[in-house]
Amino acid sequence: MKDKKKKELNKRYEKELYKLQVELNYLQRWVQATGDRAIILFEGRDSAGKGGAIKRITERVSPRVFRTVALPAPTEREKTQVYAQRWIPHFPAAGEVVLFDRSWYSRAGVEHVMGFCSEEEYRRFLATVSAFEKAIVDEGVRLIKLWFEIDKATQTKRFKARIDDPRKQWKLSPMDLESHRRWYDYSRARDAMFEASHSPHAPWHIIDANDKKSARLNAIAFILSQFPYEHIKFDKPKLPKRQKSDGYVSPDWSSLYVPKVYDFTR
Repeated sequence: MKDKKKKELNKRYEKELYKLQVELNYLQRWVQATGDRAIILFEGRDSAGKGGAIKRITERVSPRVFRTVALPAPTEREKTQVYAQRWIPHFPAAGEVVLFDRSWYSRAGVEHVMGFCSEEEYRRFLATVSAFEKAIVDEGVRLIKLWFEIDKATQTKRFKARIDDPRKQWKLSPMDLESHRRWYDYSRARDAMFEASHSPHAPWHIIDANDKKSARLNAIAFILSQFPYEHIKFDKPKLPKRQKSDGYVSPDWSSLYVPKVYDFTR
């Protein structure tokens, strides 16, 4: 019965994901037609499923419209720049939606908790981030801030899965282990961040991510609700007939083919 129920849930999930991904394509067409600009921030607990949600959003749309930005740790030069300078070059132009997999809020989270920034830098960030975001919104850019939240037991389960599954071990970092140990330090940092940066012009929205599939669907549905998009008609083109061969004969390239280790045609 459990397997039957799981199959039914997976089927329902795939059906709903398909419908939402169709809507994302309608949104994409509208964004291109109107020149709309949007920034979507994906923040949250380590192992909360931010990357999986981003993957489901972007896998059926154009990467030239929905751009994902996941910046590495800052270089020595970048550490001397104005803090927001790293992200501004990646901001959207007309007809683009930029998805930040972690953002400037690293300063309020991992940098603060792990001591990668000074207390003065942390306090200055909290004091100025709301004004920074108001400047973004005042320029006509949509700013959507998502926080993926999970409970302690779910995080432990997911970290153990990363340790045990060879396909997931690349996901496990020393920072993940520290985030597990410092659960309450990160909780306090999250609370302070919400207090300082939840505003009418750039509010936070929390996604319950204890169930990954529900979180993905809810995140996509919410993102769609943040745009006044319309269904722009797609005029289906007629597939043209192929040109005549004019005597063309293909050479024998059979020696260049990769060996068929797998063949599902038989």
